[in-house]
Amino acid sequence: MNTFKNISLLVIGLGLLAIAAVGWLAYDHFRTPDPETIVSTSLEAFKEQNRLVPFTARFVSIATTSNKRLGFRSQKTLILPGTVRYEIDLSKLERSDLSWDQSSGVLSITLPPIELGGPEFDADAPQEYVDGEFILYVTGDEPDFDKANRQAARADIIKQARAETPMQLARTAAIKAVETNFILPLRAVGIDAEVRADFAE
Repeated sequence: MNTFKNISLLVIGLGLLAIAAVGWLAYDHFRTPDPETIVSTSLEAFKEQNRLVPFTARFVSIATTSNKRLGFRSQKTLILPGTVRYEIDLSKLERSDLSWDQSSGVLSITLPPIELGGPEFDADAPQEYVDGEFILYVTGDEPDFDKANRQAARADIIKQARAETPMQLARTAAIKAVETNFILPLRAVGIDAEVRADFAE
């Protein structure tokens, strides 16, 4: 009788352990994943993209170089369009730049600054206008004029690209892209979160 009783208690004990184990596995399977883990995984996947280009813009510059020799004036004008990329170096985004607030369900992200890529010029796009072509030919100044115009046009396009309006458009596009990249994985696993990205400056 005592043996049967002990065996019965053992069976009951094992049954309770089995129920507890099954219950834990079920809980572990259906429970909400750890947001910190999702965020860290998303960060690593995001950084593998290397650089994010959320915005591009096209600008046009007009540069003129002139000179006066032997009483004659020569001038050459270059109209040059160029495309600038607004980029974020994702390798600069560290885990410390991301902060998860468990109580509010908000993920805050501090982004590295926008960097400019380019400008890139279309070889068929430039337009040139010459005044005093004969003098340019005689003096041999045309290569110097071309070089000066190109340098001036490039500097002008970069200056235009750094203006407040295109920079703000680029920041807005970057914020939206980053927030989307982080919110989708969180919501995919059932985490009702909000992502707020911004630049330190």
